[in-house]
Amino acid sequence: RLCAGGPPSLSYQELKDLKTTNVLHIDVRERWEIDRFGKIPASINIPLGELVEALQMDPTEFKEQYNQKMPSKSDPVVFSCLAGTRSKQALGFAMSLGFS
Repeated sequence: RLCAGGPPSLSYQELKDLKTTNVLHIDVRERWEIDRFGKIPASINIPLGELVEALQMDPTEFKEQYNQKMPSKSDPVVFSCLAGTRSKQALGFAMSLGFS
């Protein structure tokens, strides 16, 4: 199963199905991990150490930095990483910033 923070956790197929809708998939692995293990299609990479700052950016700055529309606090967002620990932290960070 892919890591999406505690419950709800997503299977690979569930994530593939979700990605046909308007969900933003944020991969919180480090850039060297993306280079080494590959990019997940249709995801954006925001390393965990940059996430809190990124989620508080001006939307224009976010778009310039990540080439993606900044999610609103109510937009569906999925976090993933390699083993699950960082995606759970990412979920906690996002929720502490008011994301639902």
